[in-house]
Formats: sequence, structure tokens, C-alpha cells
Amino acid sequence: MVTQFADTQNLLSELISRYSSHVDYLMIRLEEAEGTDILLRGDTVETLSEGISIGGHIRACHKGGWGLSSFNNLITIIDRIEEAIAAARMVGEEETILAPINPVQAICKLPLTGTDPRKIPLLQKKQLCDFYTDLLKSVDGRITTTSVRYADSTQRVIIATNEGTLIEQSWVDMEMRFAATAKNGEMVQTGRETTGSRKAFEDLIGLDQQVKSAAQRAISALSLPSVKGNTYTVVIDPILTGLFVHEAFGHLSEADMAYENPDLLEVMALGRRFGNEELQIFDGAAPVGHRGSYFYDDEGTPATTTQLIKDGVLVGRLHSRETAGKLAETPTGNARCLNYHHMPIVRMTNTWIERGKTSVEDLFTDIKEGVYARNWLGGMTNGEMFTFSAGEAWMIRNGKICEPVKDVTLSGNVFQTLADIEGIGNDFYWDESGGCGKGGQNGLPVGCGGPSLRIRDVVVGGEVG
Repeated sequence: MVTQFADTQNLLSELISRYSSHVDYLMIRLEEAEGTDILLRGDTVETLSEGISIGGHIRACHKGGWGLSSFNNLITIIDRIEEAIAAARMVGEEETILAPINPVQAICKLPLTGTDPRKIPLLQKKQLCDFYTDLLKSVDGRITTTSVRYADSTQRVIIATNEGTLIEQSWVDMEMRFAATAKNGEMVQTGRETTGSRKAFEDLIGLDQQVKSAAQRAISALSLPSVKGNTYTVVIDPILTGLFVHEAFGHLSEADMAYENPDLLEVMALGRRFGNEELQIFDGAAPVGHRGSYFYDDEGTPATTTQLIKDGVLVGRLHSRETAGKLAETPTGNARCLNYHHMPIVRMTNTWIERGKTSVEDLFTDIKEGVYARNWLGGMTNGEMFTFSAGEAWMIRNGKICEPVKDVTLSGNVFQTLADIEGIGNDFYWDESGGCGKGGQNGLPVGCGGPSLRIRDVVVGGEVG
């Protein structure tokens, strides 16, 4: 790959000029990436690698039909351009509709606030994983299995289009995941913690308490009673709020889900009320310093902050240029791809529920019997239905947090659940541990945030009483 921006600019400009008349839209993306991946299961090293990836892709659109061709050898770029154009012309039968954006020429780099992980030797990263592994095992002799994963990735991307956009953008992303499984006879319990950063390697150091808490929760759960399955008023912490707003609501706000599905488009009609007037939900890459933050998306659309729900009413959705064009709305800068092997699709960035006015203490007031759930262990969504497992939970009795319980799963319909939010806390927390999956592109960095929430009539699974 050409490494000097001026040389790259000349190359791409010449290629774009030569081929732009063959299609309605043409984009060339060049990418350099390097990273580290370490996975320890107990004392066994399952993955220990450093790698460099160089490549790119061509996107062409003709009469509404798309062609994509990727490459990892710049010598073949002309063949790949012609391949993408041929594919687009073969399938295009209608009209190319892309919402307009202003062409941009820019070089931008997401700033680090501390040490670049590329300056840290592989041995030091491995030693950090060893240290956290020992911490997990040291909590209790009943910890039978541990896993620690470290990953960092640095990407430099150049995109050029036949509309005049030429952008170079680069960033660094880091992530760590921890899990501990405890066993006592036939009883098995697992605790998990995750963290991530786009700021500094130092953000992954000094996580001793967070890491140990994963093992401590697994041990504690061995002796806890299961929650009695029932419908409860539930208070969830900000981490679960972030998971909920991303998984249960955020994906439904991605416009490619809607414009291809008339039933969902009807359900997600702008102007429909989903919650009380205090409910505000946003998504955007413009807020600085989060794992879903950037300057431009993978189509060259500037990052924005999009309000999805305002005063309880649906007012926006997330777009690529194509979805915005087809729905006659404005691009939001949410077209993202994991790397050059994939086509950009509509993806969330940083998604959050805005803090409310109720103190966290007051969220528990008047709850005769309920559940307080914190952190997450796992979860799944299916359309508008969701099920999440809490990392830890307690019963609420007469407005007070009482005995801890385990096996707490929260299930429901996202639209009904939004309507059932009856208290929004004045706290807030950003969870930078997210890796989102969609369309075969898994692990895309995102941020999630929110306050504590009080929700009535939540189906809580556990032991049937």
C-alpha cells in the first residue's frame, strides 16, 4: 500500500477519474491495520499473535445495484475496480438513490491521551494477562476455569469517491475480557468483566478490583438462592441500561432494518410515543473519547449526534446515505464496516439514555417486592423481544435492597418495556466494553451509556416457585 498521502491522493484521483463515468457512484478504500491478540485459558496460551493487514475494497453503485471487490495487493487494484463495476452494472435495475453529502478532503487522527499500545512490547502485554489470570485464580480455590483476553488494533483508512471526497482517518482501539468459573459439586457459576478504550494503554492497567469482582461473583453465586420467577418492578444499574438501549432498542433504530421491512417501518414510525416525557435516547459518534467515536463514517459522512427518542417520542433513526435517500431523510454518519473485507452497513456508534432527575435512592421507594439487577452476564434479542442475564442481583423489599439472589434473567418486549419505565436516575455511566455484531461483522467497537432505571412489570426468570 502506498504510505505517503500525497502519492495515494494522486493514485486514487487518477483511478477515480478514469472509471467514474462507468457507474453512478464509486469509492476506493485503502486500509492499513496492525494489532495484537492474546487469549489465556488458565495457564494455557491459546492465542498469542501480532499481525499487520494491508488491503482495500472498491464499492460501485449503478442503477441501485452494488458491487464490492476487496484486495490485499495494490497491484491488482485496477482488476478489482473493473470487477466491482461489472458486478454493479450486472445487478443494477432501478435508480441509485444516495442522500447528498458535501465532499470532504481531510486528514484526521483520533487522539490518544496516553501510551500507544504499539509502543508496548508483546511480552509486557502477555505479562499483564498473566497477572490478571493470577488475580482471578487467587480469589478462591473453587475457581476452576479462567480466561483473559487482550486485543488492540490500529487502523489507518483512506477513502476516495467520485464525488470529490478524500479522507484519511486513523485510530487505536483496545479491549480486555475476563471470566472466572467456580464449581462446588454439581453447582457451576461464572462471572465476567469487560473493558475497552480508545485513549491509552494505561486504561487497561490497575483493573485489579474489577477483575477480582468477576471471580468473587462466581464464588458468591455458588451459595445464593435462585430468584423466584415472577413479574416484578425492577431497578437496573447503568451498565444494564447501556446493554438494553443498545441491544433491545438501538438495532431497531438502524434504518436498513426498517426500509427493508414494511412491518417494522410501521412499528418504528416517527412521531410514535414509546415512553414517558422524561425519556431521551441518543446515538452518535460525535461525542469525543468513546469507543464508537470518529470524525467521519465509512462513506465520508461527518459524525453526528442523533436524537432517537425525544420526550418519549420517536424522532430519529440511524442512516447510511442509501437508507437516508430511500426514506427521504438525512444521513447520520452511521455507515460503518469492520474492515476492508466488508461493505459498510448501518451500525450504532455510542448509544445512550440521557440521565433523569430521580436520585438512585428514590428509585427504590415504595417497591414492596422487586429485584435490583446489576451488570450483565449474557443476553439475546430477537426483533423486539429481549432476554438479558444479570451479573448480580438482590431482592428489593419495602424499598430496601435485601438478600442477594442468582439466575436473574430479564425478559420482555422492548416497546412495552420503554413504556413501563417509571423512573430515570440522575446517575450516568459510560460502558466502553462493547463489541457489536451484525451482518457477519462482529466485534465492531461501540459505546453504551445510561442511568439507573426503574421499570415495572418485568418478567424475571429463575426458580419456579
